[in-house]
Formats: sequence, structure tokens, C-alpha cells
Amino acid sequence: MDPTTADRIEQQVRSAFPQDTIQQVQVLEYGQDPEIEPGQSAVKIFINPPQRPGAESGHETLRRFVQANRETVHRLRRELPLSLVEFRLGGEQLTEHGPAIRTAPGRQESPQADVAGELTSVMTRLGPEDLATVDTLVTAGIANSRAEVLRWALGRIREQPAYAQIQDRVREISELKAQF
Repeated sequence: MDPTTADRIEQQVRSAFPQDTIQQVQVLEYGQDPEIEPGQSAVKIFINPPQRPGAESGHETLRRFVQANRETVHRLRRELPLSLVEFRLGGEQLTEHGPAIRTAPGRQESPQADVAGELTSVMTRLGPEDLATVDTLVTAGIANSRAEVLRWALGRIREQPAYAQIQDRVREISELKAQF
């Protein structure tokens, strides 16, 4: 993302909230944060901590801020070309380890996902090599998102004859367990 676009996004975020509310705005692209997928971008918005420190938890402060500014947050989600908007509590040192509240649009699933019916969300952590593999498949157009790549890979495993054999063995083991 060119600096002009990043500056425009930062100014749009800052102008959406009352003055002195926002401490820092970080506009990020793929490669700058592991949660940003190929072709996507995000913004991290650090809000100034409340004047009464210690009055409530950081997560509660963020929750109340997002709730109080719900319409503004939704408007920014619609207007900004971003896949993720994350709110964090600022302070003397900006931290990536404190509480965060993220808002992300619902992704349009592929036609294959629609056919699959109800989906269950599964969170996984990938090492650098696995993440690079997944991102390469997204960049190559095999799938539109990391989640879609993982569904695609599991579908490929199910196609293998060995998978049917594993399923049979798992059923046999379950039947043996039931006999105890």
C-alpha cells in the first residue's frame, strides 16, 4: 500500500472519533502481521487509556469503547478497504500483548463451502513453513483465503484410498472400546 493511501486511511480513522481519542493508527499489509492474508490489509487502532487508570480491565475498556462507537466502527468497516480492524489500548508503550478487539467482515465462502452445509470454525497455529505454503496457495489462486486452502487440503486427503482405510480402522477401534 502506498504511503498516500495509508495516510488517508489514518486520517479517516482519526477524524471518525473525537479528538485525542486515538493514540496511534497502524495500517498494515500482508507480510507485516501474520494474521493478514495475501492481498489483504488491516488497521490497528490504539486508543488512549481512560483518565482513571485501573478503574476497569483493558479488555472492558476496549469493549465499552467499541460498543459506544458501534455505528462509527461499522461505518469504517464499510468504507475502508481493509480486511481487519483491530482496537488496542494505548499507553506509554504500545503493546501487541495486551487485550484487543477485532472486527472483520464476514467472508464470502467459495461455492464448495456453500455445498458443504454448516461449517465449524477451527483455529490453528501454523509455523513459518506451513504458513508460507498456505499463503503460496492463496496467492496462486488455489483458494481465496487461508481457511479455504485448509478446507481444500482436507478434501484432497479425503480423496485418497488410504483415508477410507483409516476411517475403517477408527470404526473398528470404536467398536472394540465399546466392548469394554
